[in-house]
Amino acid sequence: MASVAKAGRLVGHIWPGMAACEAALESEWGASELALKAHSLFGAKQQEHPVYGTLHLPTREFLNHQWVTVDAEWCEYPDFATSFLERMNTLRRLAGSYPPYAAALAAATAEVYVSLSWSTDPNRAQKCLEIYHGHGDVIAAAPAG
Repeated sequence: MASVAKAGRLVGHIWPGMAACEAALESEWGASELALKAHSLFGAKQQEHPVYGTLHLPTREFLNHQWVTVDAEWCEYPDFATSFLERMNTLRRLAGSYPPYAAALAAATAEVYVSLSWSTDPNRAQKCLEIYHGHGDVIAAAPAG
């Protein structure tokens, strides 16, 4: 957890501690196939013009009020720091067209940042907050550089 928070700090994530909690949740604490094979911590799906590689894996999505399994193309990164960097790049790039991203960039606290909706899991924010409050000591102890 500390090393993931450090990666977020190194690339200038606005809320690296909370982003580390997001990464823990999304990547099954770094044990997911996506994290292990593609250094992808946030479950970012591939975009139209990939900058990095693509990994094909099934995922569960909460669609039409139910969980379903779908095949997806995921971003593949060279390292965890790049995963954090691309998370911030996505927020910045889409802030003008997706209001929750603009609000996330303007959030005054980590709690407000994570509470904004950009996930198919309706309970994502609460899960991240539980991790954040349960591991705040480790997150705070992570070196800045």
